[in-house]
Amino acid sequence: MSHHRLAPNVHEHTNALEAALSALRTELELPGPYPAEAVEDAEAAVSALRLPAYDLTAVEFITIDPASSTDLDQALFIERDGGGYRVLYAIADVPSFVAPGGPLDAETRRRGQTFYTPDGRIPLHPEVISEGAGSLLPGQDCSAFVWDFRLDEGAEVAEVAVRRARMRSRAKLSYKGAQAELDGGSPSDVLHLLREVGLKRVELERAREGASLNMPDQEIVQLPDGGYRIAAAPQLPVEDWNAQISLMTGMAAAQMMLAGKVGILRTMPSPDERSLNHFRLQTEALGRPWNGEMSYGEYLRSLDPTDPRQLAIMHSAGMLFRGAAYTAFDGTVPEDAVQSAIGAAYAHTTAPLRRLVDRFVLVTCEALSNGGDVPGWVRDALPSLPEIMAGSDQLASRMERMALDTVEAALLINHIGQEFDAIVISGSKPQKENGNGGNGRNGNGKGGNGRNGNGNGGSGIIQIAEPAVTARCAGDLEAGTKVRVRLISSDIATREVHFELSPPAS
Repeated sequence: MSHHRLAPNVHEHTNALEAALSALRTELELPGPYPAEAVEDAEAAVSALRLPAYDLTAVEFITIDPASSTDLDQALFIERDGGGYRVLYAIADVPSFVAPGGPLDAETRRRGQTFYTPDGRIPLHPEVISEGAGSLLPGQDCSAFVWDFRLDEGAEVAEVAVRRARMRSRAKLSYKGAQAELDGGSPSDVLHLLREVGLKRVELERAREGASLNMPDQEIVQLPDGGYRIAAAPQLPVEDWNAQISLMTGMAAAQMMLAGKVGILRTMPSPDERSLNHFRLQTEALGRPWNGEMSYGEYLRSLDPTDPRQLAIMHSAGMLFRGAAYTAFDGTVPEDAVQSAIGAAYAHTTAPLRRLVDRFVLVTCEALSNGGDVPGWVRDALPSLPEIMAGSDQLASRMERMALDTVEAALLINHIGQEFDAIVISGSKPQKENGNGGNGRNGNGKGGNGRNGNGNGGSGIIQIAEPAVTARCAGDLEAGTKVRVRLISSDIATREVHFELSPPAS
């Protein structure tokens, strides 16, 4: 993992950094402390909770999440079922804690999602739910929506149902811990089968021409002494396999709602021909041509993010993942119901502790799966959810981008005048007829500021390995090349960092 932190001799800048990060909450008008009335509503719901009669506490569920996570939405169990598999996927029963029309319901609709800031989390739900009774913590009896999948030998879904159940997780695994167990050669049965099913689901994704942009993760981490660092690492294989179970559930939820003619989907149009052509030219210029004979999803899976030119291609691919939206419907099925990157109809349903829309999808699917009526409060809310989620998503993206800019400026402020080795993510040199360029930095929370070859006056976007910083650099730059750059200025308050190409050695 690549990481960097504020060095001891620049701790005089820590106060400025903390002030700048704190100011983001005000500047972006992020939600403040949870209103007392909504907290009381949550506490009353926790006290009044009655666990479902359907008992799955004998099932040995596990959770797999980042090590520091305590708001655990999903728990997993897999076993062999004849020549195929049975997958039980438990999702936190958040609806049981939120009374429709109450103070808590109103506050969650105002927030839309959990916001992850460098100086603390702003939760969608009060901690008594999100990190307590509603979280699928190990050893705790919980209410959950349990998706029951029967998969065939190729891990294709043969049957699926969902119902509320009492369950209990046996272990809280981290991604690193789960991967180490798998790599060590003696994984648990569930992890062994997760790899087996996950790999088969990846093949199914290829077959339906789905696409994943698995960019290296970049995260701001607060240190015990009050400092910060930016950690970056490629995704682990177990993260991909675990995500395949979530994707499978989201596709099943979408099919249920389409069959029932009521619900809300996560949709995204296919890339237009101009974007595809531009991306094709970018891949040619960067030395790994995509000729269009294989799907762009399969092509992206073949890329190695540790190779500079291939990493630049992955950044350029952000132009293919535009236009995601939420589409609500009741009575009339939408004409274009597909999420193009997934290659199927899809719905958000596996993260109700952290995302508002999932609560409504879960209730809708549980009713449809069991022949019941979708509650009126769900139907009434559907038309308003796309706008709520779009606004919340935009706010979260802005916050993440601005927070990364702020921390990067702080990490660099003691290095003005120094030189660094860097990789050009998007360049200023024209690359054939490459139009107006892509978004340069899609995937690491800072998309939209890296325009490729559109006459931006001789500048581009560079990536420095140590510290892990991405910034604009003046000069004649070609995407995918390695360059030597000099830091000209860094300002914590304005979040601005400027580099220039270093002159060639004489």
